[in-house]
Amino acid sequence: MKKFMTSKGIFIIFILGLLIFTGCAEKKSVVISDTGKTQEITSGTKTDQQDTTNAQEKNDAQRAALDQSVDLEKMAKKESPVSDINFDYDSSSIRPDARDILKTNADYFTKNRVSSVVIEGHCDERGTSEYNMALGEKRAQETKKYLVNLGIKESMMKTVSFGKENPLDPASTEEAWAKNRRAHFVVNP
Repeated sequence: MKKFMTSKGIFIIFILGLLIFTGCAEKKSVVISDTGKTQEITSGTKTDQQDTTNAQEKNDAQRAALDQSVDLEKMAKKESPVSDINFDYDSSSIRPDARDILKTNADYFTKNRVSSVVIEGHCDERGTSEYNMALGEKRAQETKKYLVNLGIKESMMKTVSFGKENPLDPASTEEAWAKNRRAHFVVNP
């Protein structure tokens, strides 16, 4: 009796195995084209087709990510149309040359889809850190006020002061200090 049950179990497993393997076999069709050539077309099971579809979707996603990274790289290499403005020593007043730059920047902000702008206030290395942080904040706030007067929404602009912490030119010369006294714009499209 025990031998019969073991034989029956092996037989059932064998039949199930055959059913599984024959169910997964590739189906081949012969197609005759208009030119008279015969072509053999293999179609797999649904799981093979799903795997092919999934692989294709994965390749498409990888291509899209690569295209996007190339576009971002091109944008990074391209110079921004938004320019920084500079300030006089120990001042947060907007200079006449800076007013023209701010008008150009405001035009860019209104004509392009800009979600937010961060205005960074910077100073030269002279003075204490606390003094320069306060002066950098005043410069950023004055720049923001000027842009609001030009019609830019106040809600889309934020200010931050870096004081003397992020110099554009690290040299200790009058020319370098003039470059470092600035308001810098970080534009988020």
